[in-house]
Amino acid sequence: MSLTPAEITASPDHYLHSFEGTDAVIVPMDREAYARSIFLDARISPASEGAMLIPVARLAEAAPPPRTAAWIFHVAHCGSTLLARAVEAMSSGLVLREPMALRQLALAPDPARLQLVLAMLGRRYGGEEPTLIKANVPVNALLPAIVAADPSAPAVFLYLGLEDYALAVLRSPQHRGWVRDIAGRFAGASPDASDAACLAALWLWQMRAFAAALAMMPNARTLDAERFYAEPGATLAALAPQLGREANPLRIAEVTAGPLFSTYSKRPGQAFDNAARLERRAALLRELGAELAEVRLQAQRRVPDLAALEAQIAAATL
Repeated sequence: MSLTPAEITASPDHYLHSFEGTDAVIVPMDREAYARSIFLDARISPASEGAMLIPVARLAEAAPPPRTAAWIFHVAHCGSTLLARAVEAMSSGLVLREPMALRQLALAPDPARLQLVLAMLGRRYGGEEPTLIKANVPVNALLPAIVAADPSAPAVFLYLGLEDYALAVLRSPQHRGWVRDIAGRFAGASPDASDAACLAALWLWQMRAFAAALAMMPNARTLDAERFYAEPGATLAALAPQLGREANPLRIAEVTAGPLFSTYSKRPGQAFDNAARLERRAALLRELGAELAEVRLQAQRRVPDLAALEAQIAAATL
């Protein structure tokens, strides 16, 4: 049975996955499908077969006004997937991790399509908890437009300090390739720049974007990922009301003591916890010590008042 645009826009069961030319791709979903879809890109796990195409213009005509959504913006490789899954496990509101359509718009901005995507992502299944959207790194390029659409939206900006970020994303050739690609696309890094220079440029681009957004969003806070890793229960208790969710101490204790925090959040069958992360971090610190000094030097060359920027981010902490 074909669906009308009004029926599609009425429920999160009809998920705007992505754009193909002038069409929107609609994927059948339900609560269980959203929960098992670690990411809502090509790795999505639909409720059933039967994705459909509908002209973007027809969908936009039927779309409801955007509802306020809560947000997790982040710098990548900082526990954002773990954080989003933990919030999902401790509450009843819908959680959307890395919607593909948002990433497409970060690479090819379109204000009208962004309005449509925000309307479709903000839908809820019932209750008063706002839908939580975990963006990905390219979406940080859309921050000015997302903030302008709803400055009062609750949000957390999950980040790592400069050296901690370097340890997280310079740990393998694959990760370094990702840094170079994203830094070249969004942070103005030149193709012949060193990995340290690319890392510094990428971190600074995101910190500046976060600082600008924080200045316009009264309900936004920052969160150092190292604090989340070290004190997940206390962090979740503070974060829940920030994101419009109930902080139930018993449920938070169950979640932090459960399998979510003893396995790799992106691959639930793989054992991984904070102790393993700290062991890896210590090894990397010994290996990358000289490069960390170069990272800070490159950042200071780009931003002489680097300490002021770091203090500004830290001052908005949750």
